[in-house]
Amino acid sequence: MNPVQQRVSRVLALEPGGAPTRAAGIANRIIRATARAAWAASPNTDAGLRAFQWVTGRVPGRVPPGVKIVPESFGEFTGEWVRAGRVHEDRVFLYLHGGGYFFGNPRIYRGFSWRLSASTRRAVLMVDYRLVPEHTPADALADALVAYEALLARGIEAHNIVVGGDSAGGHLALSLLHTLKRRGLPQPSAAVVISPWADIACAAESHRLNERTDHLIPAVKLAWLGSRFCAGLAEDDALYAPIAGDYRGLPRLMVIASGSEILRDDARLVARLAADAGIEVVHQEWEGLVHVFPVFADFIPEGKAAFRHIADFLRRS
Repeated sequence: MNPVQQRVSRVLALEPGGAPTRAAGIANRIIRATARAAWAASPNTDAGLRAFQWVTGRVPGRVPPGVKIVPESFGEFTGEWVRAGRVHEDRVFLYLHGGGYFFGNPRIYRGFSWRLSASTRRAVLMVDYRLVPEHTPADALADALVAYEALLARGIEAHNIVVGGDSAGGHLALSLLHTLKRRGLPQPSAAVVISPWADIACAAESHRLNERTDHLIPAVKLAWLGSRFCAGLAEDDALYAPIAGDYRGLPRLMVIASGSEILRDDARLVARLAADAGIEVVHQEWEGLVHVFPVFADFIPEGKAAFRHIADFLRRS
């Protein structure tokens, strides 16, 4: 192998459990000084949510030459197909982006989505679900269900679909699985959630213990969002499903998180609930990395390695 191939091989060989790479440490500091600081400074108002959404929505997502991006419309919301390299057109990765239910979109996730497509050799459907404050997490769940049913209606077999998401999108992906179960619809072959915000009430101990070590999320901001989203919900509401639902009958699951983020315990809880229900679970907890670190794979070597782990997991589906 030439030097470049050797470097790539070393990066892809990274495993959870070791100390963060130097590049990851640099990225942590930059993200803390920019994204976390901006979120922490934004007011807890609808205007504050819209302003942060506007700023982050203009962050460009980088893709290499040859990646095909095709817009998709579902009526009340949109999405986009991302295909990198030669993909199996009958195998789809339905992905739900993160952003606290109030920011994020497929465009800024392109640096993530093309890697997901290339590593899994699947067409990736990124859903641009409706956001707070104009809409609610319940609307986002309705959109996720519409997108999944649209795939089935187009002849994509459920066993050829993988559902995934990160942060709020991880919560949304898990809520979707439980909703499919309640409605008697076929489950996808597998699910992958990255740093899932599983408990929107933010009750886990790591929200307090890791408040200072989380490089992206200000704990007080997420707690404010959680209290807003939980207000008036019935105990059996679908948004509580990731921590209150029955995982029996759900597909095999991969959970990825960082040990230093406030959502560490949310990921641990989801992995335990699924395992206790007899579901095959792969739970990876990486040390000292930023929340949803695979989304920052352009800058964090461990993020690049995560795609190899996801692809290995799906090959066993």
